[in-house]
Amino acid sequence: MAKVLCVLYDDPVTGYPKTYARDEVAQPSIYPDGQTLPTPKAIDFTPGHLLGSVSGELGLRKYLESNGHQLVVTSSKDGANSVLDKELVDAEIIISQPFWPAYMTAERIAKAKKLKMIVTAGIGSDHTDLQAANKHNITVAEVTYCNSHSVAEHVVMMILSQVRNYIPSYNWVVKGGWNIADCVSRSYDLEAMSVGTVAAGRIGLRVLRLLKPFDVKLHYMDRHRLPESVEKELNLTYHSTLKSLAGACDVVTLNCPLHPETEHMINEDTLKYFKRGAYIINTARGKLCDRDAIVKALENGQLAGYAGDVWFPQPAPADHPWRTMPHHGMTPHISGTSLTAQARYAAGTREILECYFEGRPIRDEYLIVQGGKLAGVGAHSYSDGNATGGSEEAAKFQAIK
Repeated sequence: MAKVLCVLYDDPVTGYPKTYARDEVAQPSIYPDGQTLPTPKAIDFTPGHLLGSVSGELGLRKYLESNGHQLVVTSSKDGANSVLDKELVDAEIIISQPFWPAYMTAERIAKAKKLKMIVTAGIGSDHTDLQAANKHNITVAEVTYCNSHSVAEHVVMMILSQVRNYIPSYNWVVKGGWNIADCVSRSYDLEAMSVGTVAAGRIGLRVLRLLKPFDVKLHYMDRHRLPESVEKELNLTYHSTLKSLAGACDVVTLNCPLHPETEHMINEDTLKYFKRGAYIINTARGKLCDRDAIVKALENGQLAGYAGDVWFPQPAPADHPWRTMPHHGMTPHISGTSLTAQARYAAGTREILECYFEGRPIRDEYLIVQGGKLAGVGAHSYSDGNATGGSEEAAKFQAIK
């Protein structure tokens, strides 16, 4: 018997849904690069239902218990008395989502003597100390590509909402006003602006493709340059440095992984590279940006707006300054957990578990760490070093929470 510990976000405050807005969920037949959608042998959930919260259980209970395994599901993940800390000591597999991450620090990994695998139900493994996983020969896997397009759609939504000043305008309606001048005093057309992405992987490239019909000038930087055919197709301008990209763009969207090379890449010094009145969109990881530098740049007008759905830590404390800074469009970390995406990453998690328990290889596309080293997509996306989403800070947060 294996003990599987699953950390998921809380159920809706109104209760777990009994009905849904739609009866079906449209899904692509294949990802654009030819990768297939998750292919588990079976699923025990209804696509389109809420799977990412505690009661949803990622649709895993029937499968695991019918095979003699134990499933523990909780939302309690922070603080010395969290359920996560109590249960991980004899857990063989730990599963969590980027939206409600189980911060697997070196300290926690050291306590989990039976731990064999850490799974991200979604994309991004920076909440796990990958060096510690290497040291303890723990496999780290994620459901690559499962919600990339979901996040890209969220990026485009946030770009438009910031540039067109949508949120303040909506709020005037809610308050009973008709304050057109107030609404349009910060509203512009996106057309003819220059938009750039930091990283042009699955999410970044999808953002570029979605934006092309808006007749914007498209820019990107990435350590892996795109094929010339793609650059010509989208009329892309390549930049090798953040300074070059930021200086050319009106909107910059961050779509890169968090690792030692990218942590706090947007800071007080690098913000000076940006045009005055630029917008930053961040659906990647909160720690790509220096928290207080973003607040200051919005207050002094260096930035016209900042929107995103990623914070550090997650969930963000009530006094996090990004909740109250001016000209922001922040949401909880929801971009990749639409009901459509949940069906894919729940199925992908089931596929990973089936492979693990049946002794079959886990897809390279899903592997981050295996056999004591970066593996599969992890070798492409991460760099050696303490590639973690802030283990030290997360530990401090646990201590004071």
